[in-house]
Amino acid sequence: MLGRPVNFMECALSLARLSLGYTSPNPAVGAVIVRDGVVVGLGYTQPPGSKHAEIMALEHAGARARGATMFVTLEPCCHYGRTPPCTEAIIEAGISEVHAALIDPNPLVNGKGMKALEEAGIRTFVGEYEEKAREINEGYIKFITTGLPFVIAKFAMSLDGKIATQTGDSRWISNEESRKYVHYLRQIVDAIMVGANTVLADDPQLSARGCSGRGGKTKRQPLRVIVDGKGRTPPSARIFREPGETIIAVAKPFDPKKSENFRKVNAEVMEFNATESVIDLSELLAVLGRRQVTSVLVEGGNKLFGSLFDQGLVDKVLAFVSPIIIGGERAKSAVGGDGVNRISEALQLSRVKITEFGSDVLISGYVK
Repeated sequence: MLGRPVNFMECALSLARLSLGYTSPNPAVGAVIVRDGVVVGLGYTQPPGSKHAEIMALEHAGARARGATMFVTLEPCCHYGRTPPCTEAIIEAGISEVHAALIDPNPLVNGKGMKALEEAGIRTFVGEYEEKAREINEGYIKFITTGLPFVIAKFAMSLDGKIATQTGDSRWISNEESRKYVHYLRQIVDAIMVGANTVLADDPQLSARGCSGRGGKTKRQPLRVIVDGKGRTPPSARIFREPGETIIAVAKPFDPKKSENFRKVNAEVMEFNATESVIDLSELLAVLGRRQVTSVLVEGGNKLFGSLFDQGLVDKVLAFVSPIIIGGERAKSAVGGDGVNRISEALQLSRVKITEFGSDVLISGYVK
């Protein structure tokens, strides 16, 4: 019995996913070169300053690239950056046809790459699996077009919408399968953000663990950002003993003594404009963007989520729902803040997906 025919763009998308978490602020791209129906070259983006997916695939194919077809998840670059243009290498290698899933929204490219290939006599096609390609690089796309990071709000809640009991206990609402997936998310984003109350209540590590298949912590750890207007986070918190960088975002003017205590545990203190010690989150995101942070996974808590949603700063929602009932009027819900007055004003999600993790359900979608 014959198996399903190989879909070369799906193969390229799988390669692109392998580079997620290692290429920022560059996009994660996969490339496949096919000649006479046979794959002769494979490649995916290497860390910044190293080879792009197209170059890796061309080197893998060697002389077999001449007259072959390339399937690539993002339009090949046509400008000089840390590396030479991929379009020049594609033309020189003698590729006869290029299929790109998505046009690169980078103003330096944005159709110019495909045009350069066409002018060199290469047949081009755009749009195959565009939505999947866009999802892989949603952080890059937001960053390269706005200068701001892509903000993902992630929370786990009970069937009745609680993120903790009335005593503050929240371990564990989601199951082990869900939590493993969260560690994967931590590995592929640039930064994790939490509020001070989350640190005080849970003393989290906020590290990516068990993603390499061998357990333990991954070598690359995301930047950790604690939104803590008053500087209530204790310097003894476990987060400061974790490898990687930590930023404490505080309201200015900030107590110099507290600032020095944070610096002693290798935390970077950043002061922001604030109203009643609630810092300006849009200013914080702008600063992170200038540091080339392309994606931020927000993991709590209730007040931080409320502020982000009230200010329209969330791009995507990941809500893990566990089949338990917590109850209690004083038990917190996932999102605080001011909220809306009418159901018709409620924030809506588009492109909603439902994924099962054992008995848990993940509802994901994009803020309209």
